[in-house]
Amino acid sequence: MMQEELKMDGSETLGQTSETIEQTTEARFAGVVDHIALKSADLQRDVREYERIGFHLETLYDDWAMLRDGRGFGVALLAADSKHPPHMGLRVETRAELEAAAARERRPLKEHRDHSVSFYTKGLNGQAVEVIYYPPEYSGDKSVPGKEK
Repeated sequence: MMQEELKMDGSETLGQTSETIEQTTEARFAGVVDHIALKSADLQRDVREYERIGFHLETLYDDWAMLRDGRGFGVALLAADSKHPPHMGLRVETRAELEAAAARERRPLKEHRDHSVSFYTKGLNGQAVEVIYYPPEYSGDKSVPGKEK
């Protein structure tokens, strides 16, 4: 069985094969839609535009930014050189939920510079899904340019 490829950074495939997904009837993971991640040709300009339509800046780095609306829904803007794929982010409430989901998906966890922890996998039609946990020490730091998420 060949694994379909959806790569984050050119070296890593994401998640299960479509054959595995179709044969499984139990839930792969559950979470609340936390954010969408979109490519941005001009990060600074796009941040300003999202602020003009009511989003507030939560995190800004050289390669991505996170903005949230008044209810907490996020839009992650990915600069052209970002290693993150466009995706939908699903938030889980505990580290244990994240670890269990990552084990079912056979995906490694990654701790990020803002203290969030996540993994990427495939969703419907091969679209990237990030399953993410925000621990109590999550910073949402607005200015740590040059560091890696």
